Amino acid sequence: MEHKKETHQFKAEVVKVLNLIINSLYSHPEIFLRELISNASDAIDKIRFKSQTEPGILAKDTELRIRIIPDPKARTITVEDNGIGMTRDEVVENIGTIAQSGTKAFLDAVETMKKKESIAPELIGQFGVGFYSSFIVAEKVTLVTRAAGAKTATRWESTGDGSYTVEETTRKARGTAVTLKLKERSEDEPDYTDEWTIRGVVKRHSDFVSYPIVMDVERDEPLADVEILKDSDGKPIGETTRKVKREETLNSMKAIWARNKSEVTEEEYTEFYKHISHDWNPPLEHIHIRFEGTTEYNALLYIPSRLPLDFSMRERKHGIHLYCKRVFIMDDCKELVPEYFSFVQGVVDAPDLNLNISREILQQDSLVRNIRRNLIKRLFDLLEGMDKEKYDRFYAEFGPILKIGIPTDHDNRERLSKLLRYQTTSSGGGYVSLADYTARMQPDQDAIYYITGENAATLQGSPHLERLKEKGIEVVLMTDPVDEFVVQVLRTFDSKKFTSAEKGDLSLGSVDEKKRHEFGGFFDYLKEELGDLVKDVKASTHLKDSLACLSGETYDLSPYLEKILKATGQKTEPAKRILEINVDHAAVGNIKFLFEKNREDPLLKDYARLLFDLALIAEGSKVEDPARFSRTIGTIMAEAITAEELIAGEAIEV
Repeated sequence: MEHKKETHQFKAEVVKVLNLIINSLYSHPEIFLRELISNASDAIDKIRFKSQTEPGILAKDTELRIRIIPDPKARTITVEDNGIGMTRDEVVENIGTIAQSGTKAFLDAVETMKKKESIAPELIGQFGVGFYSSFIVAEKVTLVTRAAGAKTATRWESTGDGSYTVEETTRKARGTAVTLKLKERSEDEPDYTDEWTIRGVVKRHSDFVSYPIVMDVERDEPLADVEILKDSDGKPIGETTRKVKREETLNSMKAIWARNKSEVTEEEYTEFYKHISHDWNPPLEHIHIRFEGTTEYNALLYIPSRLPLDFSMRERKHGIHLYCKRVFIMDDCKELVPEYFSFVQGVVDAPDLNLNISREILQQDSLVRNIRRNLIKRLFDLLEGMDKEKYDRFYAEFGPILKIGIPTDHDNRERLSKLLRYQTTSSGGGYVSLADYTARMQPDQDAIYYITGENAATLQGSPHLERLKEKGIEVVLMTDPVDEFVVQVLRTFDSKKFTSAEKGDLSLGSVDEKKRHEFGGFFDYLKEELGDLVKDVKASTHLKDSLACLSGETYDLSPYLEKILKATGQKTEPAKRILEINVDHAAVGNIKFLFEKNREDPLLKDYARLLFDLALIAEGSKVEDPARFSRTIGTIMAEAITAEELIAGEAIEV
């Protein structure tokens, strides 16, 4: 029977991914074998899990394993499994198009990397393009697969040149075989058909795979004495050994989480982390836990050394792999750790767990809830016990994620608040804890002053902080969007209330009543002139050197929170704010003098709007009419220069 062969073109972005993999990731060619073994292991995980509810699906093929078949003469290497297999549609969807959602993210991540050589290890696994690492070493890749329960198989083939073929074929049993026709190699390149090269790669990267990774090897075995020809003196004639092929297992298959901590080396912990996370970098820290009692379970958790580049992808899975008696259940068990620990990688093996468990059952399962509580506690213990240098490295990567727990986890809010770190006006760019901040507060200070915005440098120069700095009061600089919700939920720390430096009256001393009265009419004019732009105009309790600033009432939305809500598509009514004027500033005094001299002077309208625009610019916002602002500044500059020249007796025409 002839089977129709169909040729398909890769999508443009897939071709880009292939080119990057083939041409840019040459410094780590051996990862192709790690990725093919990992894919094979996943396929066996799926058939093993399915067999718990459908015992007949394994049929007679119950010995689950991964086989490596090198052929030095043909220059090929095959990685074969007897896992779940794929249908034709699954081949086209999963292989022919790469991980659709991950393709663009992979390309974006590559763009962020300055050195292409550094992207291979972590990005290959993270973005689901591991299969295509085969093209680093292969000139042609052939995949033959048969889904469990199917009668026919599918053959997929490509040379990585922008197209691939798919056709129906035959395969005796379920599973998948990936055959690589290797490129010609130079003398200094490893030979991936060599037994000891293969052994070395498996030992380094796949030793902890739960299933046997087997390979037929050739060995010299002695002949039996009766098979050896001997001369008259009884001495052997000819060969005394013969070459025999036998199957050997290349990996230890040790469930590292089930071993005693004293038996596991740091190198083994690191390699297992790389195996489950597809992260080439060593972890920052790990905890190996064995719980015994009424319920027993093992856990091995890792904190990565940096945030994965695919972390913000919607399709990204949580890092906890759930097992029951070493039977794989799922690889994204969100129920075991909260969202603010979603960066944690690892394995939990609970022997008493129901193998036929669903996500709905997981949420209600008392054992799962117990495991979750214990894991959270141990993760907190781990973070609290880190030295400052290591914790600062952790916080720089995962701080914004950790803060998610403040508004979402009431039970652990206090412990989370002690883990928070912030830059302040006195920290010199470093991070301090809230406990450190409160310990060095002024003797009469009863509030934790903070300000929110997009970056610390802008906040450091905010006019809202001028009076606070004058009095030596340290201010917390909050630059993560989630910080707005953190302070709203926390409200206090160590009995000290969080107080915004840009909202309400700072209560750092009242404005002189005489001045307040003197400026009353001027402020009424400004309020009338600015109309709906401001809620009120008043003397500032924030400013020392700047002309003006905008502040809100205590419970108003901050401008930064307004910006965040708009960016997320939420409709918000812009909050009218208060224009605060520095009554001690010479320029304000001069404008007031002009107002008292001639309230109809057209320049007053320009000055009123200019004060408002300057307040906007000082906080990093955009002025509504930049052209008008520019003209006003130009006019004022021209008049100021003319006045100076007139005084000097050297007037010029303007």
